[in-house]
Amino acid sequence: MPSTEPGSHDHRPIHQRIAADLRDQIMSGDLVPGGSLPPTSQLMERFGASNATIQRAVQILKDEGLAQGRAGSGVMVREHRRRLITPANYSAPAAPGQPYRWLSEAAQQGFQPSSVLLEVAAVRPPVDIRLALNLGDTDTAVLRQQVLMLNGEPAELVQSYYPLELAQGTAITEKRKIRGGTPTLLADLGYPPRHTVDKVSACVPTRQQFEILQLPSELPVLRTFRVVYSDHERPIEATIMAKAGHLYELQYDFST
Repeated sequence: MPSTEPGSHDHRPIHQRIAADLRDQIMSGDLVPGGSLPPTSQLMERFGASNATIQRAVQILKDEGLAQGRAGSGVMVREHRRRLITPANYSAPAAPGQPYRWLSEAAQQGFQPSSVLLEVAAVRPPVDIRLALNLGDTDTAVLRQQVLMLNGEPAELVQSYYPLELAQGTAITEKRKIRGGTPTLLADLGYPPRHTVDKVSACVPTRQQFEILQLPSELPVLRTFRVVYSDHERPIEATIMAKAGHLYELQYDFST
């Protein structure tokens, strides 16, 4: 039977374990935003750790934006909540003349959203993308890579691939933003999204994800592998999305 003793199989440095426990209390609301973290002496007794170890743990929380020093009052828990993402709300084409639905949905939540288009190129996609799009080993796809921003900070790295035969001769191949996003363009081309499959996993960030998302540590990213199908189950888009795992949660509503 697996041991339930704290730390019995946790080989992380103790300051990382302490930070993980305190992070969980912050994210669950047990440590109230605007309030103080427990005093260092209390944390030392609770975790059986030295003052230096506690300070290293607290610094991790500061680096992640979950805590901040407050003169004369110790360390304060910053106002924070996980940002709720509801994929079903922005996967459909935008209404005529409207911006990409991710931008309008984020604005409705009180954020200042924007996007930065990083790359548009014909590439030989990774194996999982080729399989999702029914491409051969030597086939190419059009990659559109962008970073989505909230209040000027990177929120999500998005890498979308489109079959070359479908994208060729359209704005998908051009390095410019598309009004309403590619879902709207594809619908206008006769390929409306009919069915979407998401696979969500927690992964150690790649170097690119770590740098572009400006992650404070090797906290996992939420990786969403999305395949969009049109009529007759034709795959028209395969996308890899990565966002900081400690900042976001996904919500899926469905009936049974």
